[in-house]
Amino acid sequence: MKVGDRVRVTDSILVYHHPQHKSEPLNLQGLEGNIINILNDWQGRVISPNLPVIVEFEQKFKVHLRENEIEVI
Repeated sequence: MKVGDRVRVTDSILVYHHPQHKSEPLNLQGLEGNIINILNDWQGRVISPNLPVIVEFEQKFKVHLRENEIEVI
């Protein structure tokens, strides 16, 4: 996977911060978006974050995910 790839969420993941579903659970399974960043360093130092892949969905909605929760389309 690399920045710019189109991906689909494969696992059932509930989020509560979607702009149109405030305070209500939204299941991300099946949604498609683009990878906008993969976190692997911070200020020049190597890091190992728990949720390294940042995926942007429609309407500027961003989510941090693991690599095994998404698939490249």
